[in-house]
Amino acid sequence: MTAAPTRADVARMVDHTLLKPEAGPADVAALCDEARALGVLAVCVSPSLLPVDGTGLVVATVCGFPSGKHTSAVKAAEAAESVARGAQEVDVVIDVAAALAGDFDAVRADVAAVRAAVPAPGVLKVIVESAALTDEALVGACLAAEAAGADFVKTSTGFSAAGGASTHAVALMHATVGGRLGIKASGGIRTAAQARAMIEAGATRLGLSGTRAVLDGWDA
Repeated sequence: MTAAPTRADVARMVDHTLLKPEAGPADVAALCDEARALGVLAVCVSPSLLPVDGTGLVVATVCGFPSGKHTSAVKAAEAAESVARGAQEVDVVIDVAAALAGDFDAVRADVAAVRAAVPAPGVLKVIVESAALTDEALVGACLAAEAAGADFVKTSTGFSAAGGASTHAVALMHATVGGRLGIKASGGIRTAAQARAMIEAGATRLGLSGTRAVLDGWDA
């Protein structure tokens, strides 16, 4: 039996996230200080707030966020600029409508354009907005992301009216690409119990804004 993850194990799975439109440089500096104090893996900030003092942390950002309705060229340019400004990981939003329409070639091509702008060792995570997709579209989007060279698939932006992460979506994503791609659960995870359920469903990374509350509740 695999041992249950400790608080430190969970912290090393966390992208400590600040994507509020009103966030400024002072907020990001505070985020990074808190991230180091909590022992998390990464911080995730808006691209306009790069570069940041990411000493001891992985620096992540978003692309085509939050709608995904940017052209592939715009997404690729945004990702390239973010990498140039110090981002080590990029979380890009797919065109959800293309996935719902079953046009997975378009999803693959869109992600591939961003992949070319985020060369290894840069990490590319693909936000599929799982709550807005049917199961069939979710599977297809994950496979398209894999075919385009993604490193992770990610549930949600946290900004969609359809909702955030669910254990059903995480389990389906894990069944589809788990063991080959990482699975990032993000969107509405606010308690240790919710985080534990996501990990048990197959999540290998967590996107959290309320990281301290989740970690403080882990052993409670």
